[in-house]
Amino acid sequence: MKYSMNGNFKELWPAMVVAIKTSSFVAVDTELSGLGNRTSLLAQSIEDRYKAICHAARSRSILSLGIACYKKFSNKAADTYLVQVYNLTLLCSEEYIIEPQSVQFLVQHGFDFNKQYAKGIPYHRGNNKGGSDNQGVNIRALFTELLRARKPLVLHNGLIDIAFLYQNFYAHLPDRLVTFTADLSEMFPAGIFDTKYVTEFDLRFSASYLEYAYKKCKLDNSRNEDSGGTGRHVYLEFCQYAGAMSRYVDHRICPAGPPISEQADICRSFSAFGWCSNGTKCPLSHDTDLIILHDDKSKDDKKKKRKRQKKKKEGEIEEDSSNVEGAPQNKIPHLELNPDEGHQGLSAGCLQSANLIGSNTNTQLHDGENMKTESEEKELCEDNVESTNTEMSGKSQNKADPGTHRAGFDAFMTGYIFAYSCTLVKKDEVDVSGEEQMRLPTSFNKVYLSGKATPLNIVKSTFSKSSKAHVQKMEMIWGEKQERMDN
Repeated sequence: MKYSMNGNFKELWPAMVVAIKTSSFVAVDTELSGLGNRTSLLAQSIEDRYKAICHAARSRSILSLGIACYKKFSNKAADTYLVQVYNLTLLCSEEYIIEPQSVQFLVQHGFDFNKQYAKGIPYHRGNNKGGSDNQGVNIRALFTELLRARKPLVLHNGLIDIAFLYQNFYAHLPDRLVTFTADLSEMFPAGIFDTKYVTEFDLRFSASYLEYAYKKCKLDNSRNEDSGGTGRHVYLEFCQYAGAMSRYVDHRICPAGPPISEQADICRSFSAFGWCSNGTKCPLSHDTDLIILHDDKSKDDKKKKRKRQKKKKEGEIEEDSSNVEGAPQNKIPHLELNPDEGHQGLSAGCLQSANLIGSNTNTQLHDGENMKTESEEKELCEDNVESTNTEMSGKSQNKADPGTHRAGFDAFMTGYIFAYSCTLVKKDEVDVSGEEQMRLPTSFNKVYLSGKATPLNIVKSTFSKSSKAHVQKMEMIWGEKQERMDN
């Protein structure tokens, strides 16, 4: 992963632009200075929720931007990618709100605010000023290059991310959600994919927070490869940098999972949602590898139970109830209730939800369940902290590993989930024109909505109109005349 600040941004610019233009898809993640009122972000009305997101995006800023470019090779084993990851530290040149809880959370996990204020890449929010978006070397011009590349954009629980990207690097957010989605459909013609939606509705994992989804995909991919089957596997390659460029590279080693025989008491709250009200003081294990192994075992036990019940009905064997294990007590199937979640920056909402859970942590848990409950508040915290635990050992004294929380690493994990998911798509379901395209047909332009059974569809309907700022930007970026529409 390459780190970029104001001092080396120009040096890394050519490599970043080439990586974006030659990629098969680009995964993005952000670190934010805050989110504002959490209750409003979970409003029943999606239009009201969008207004709350707009307020947050207009008054807060992006502190760090992670970009992971995945380039699929056509001359190597199927699903082999060259991956280039960038972690950009940014500094908004305008006044913005920064929430104390967000500062505390980021500092605890290695974010250096001294470096950010001294060396962060400057940028301004809102509409284009002086044509800077179309020329020069700056973060808004880099976002313009991303749009010109017309690559699929991949996010995890990405509604807030994409709203902040729009407001900070593109133009003022439109007042209406229908206008916003119309703009996005034209900004990213190759599609927007949300791996939170993919994980819950396509892969149907027991949990869908980023760390869990990444490690589960990584484990399943390794199992498929080790089994020697004919299925497709994901293979990754990384650039080798020499000379001055190597100074900006941070190597992260993905630790091996614990032995299967290792026994530990798993934290049920963290197991389900990647978040625990006790934080680093929790005496139970937050080891995601153990959690995944536990979930896999529970699924196997349920399959065996169904087989025994079937045989019992057929009169072949008698059911031995003492050997039957039911559904795992630490999980609530996501699709049976309303999924619900929020985004980055540990906030007062997270702290308040800790008091709401009390001693009943094994019933209503946070990453995706009931609307307007403590689960909803917990889910808003989930993606705020999920990646901070990516390299946890599972021991309570090591739950906060300083320096492991990076937007770049989160973007890498998001991209890996998408790449793995694409291997599961049958070839006859994929649009092929010259070469196989990166597509998940069932997740195309569907963004996960917290507390809703259906996603936000990124489409431009016959009744929706693009914003004027967007029309002007499209003419500048692609030199194309767009239909003039209202605000």
